[in-house]
Amino acid sequence: MKPSLNTCPSPALLHLFDVSNSIVVIIDVLRATSTIATALHNGAKEIIPVDNVSDCIHIGKELGCITAGERDGKVAEGLQYGNSPFEYSKEFIANKTMVLTTTNGTKLLHMAHSKGAKEIITGSFPNISAVCKYLIQKNTNVILGCAAWKDKVNIEDTLFAGAIVNRIKQHFLLECDFSQMAESLYLTAKEDLFNFMKERNATHYHRLTNFGLEKDIRYCLTNDTAPSLPFYSNGKLVNKLL
Repeated sequence: MKPSLNTCPSPALLHLFDVSNSIVVIIDVLRATSTIATALHNGAKEIIPVDNVSDCIHIGKELGCITAGERDGKVAEGLQYGNSPFEYSKEFIANKTMVLTTTNGTKLLHMAHSKGAKEIITGSFPNISAVCKYLIQKNTNVILGCAAWKDKVNIEDTLFAGAIVNRIKQHFLLECDFSQMAESLYLTAKEDLFNFMKERNATHYHRLTNFGLEKDIRYCLTNDTAPSLPFYSNGKLVNKLL
């Protein structure tokens, strides 16, 4: 019998899913999981995701490592760096540890962990093929967890969930309507994700373009630019080799 594939469109709905026997894929396309994939692909030793700024600052001081993240799309006060994938080149991030906190993505990761998720990985368009390959190889139940925006469903995370569904559905049983809805949205948008976001007045598209971050959006909607597999273990995200 095939394993199940479910899509949770918002952290507010995670309680409806049994994460204890599933791989949970944390999806925060703009920009946490895109930045995580990029930093690990570029050689970061590990990323410690935390759900609040004060813990990020404290752990960074304690370990002597990079502190990074955002609140409402801007660098959070007290942190050294932001949540743009372009900040984490090989020259800068290789062999370093980063402590990261973001508005939505790291929050959902900790929710999934606290609910006893069997495994947690993070996914984004920059590492979509690595994620799909891993999920097919593991042949176990999957929950695609959209970080959304402060619990409100968003377009970009739904698009990525739909892209995953489209690639791997033949190996799984689709057990929720939202997986099919996400795939339908992706099939409508796939020829030009950026302009689809723009034309549909996606809220996070406007939020980031108002900060001059169009380049970030385009990067975060591009397939396989950072083919790492961020895997959560012992409080840290590391690049799991396939």
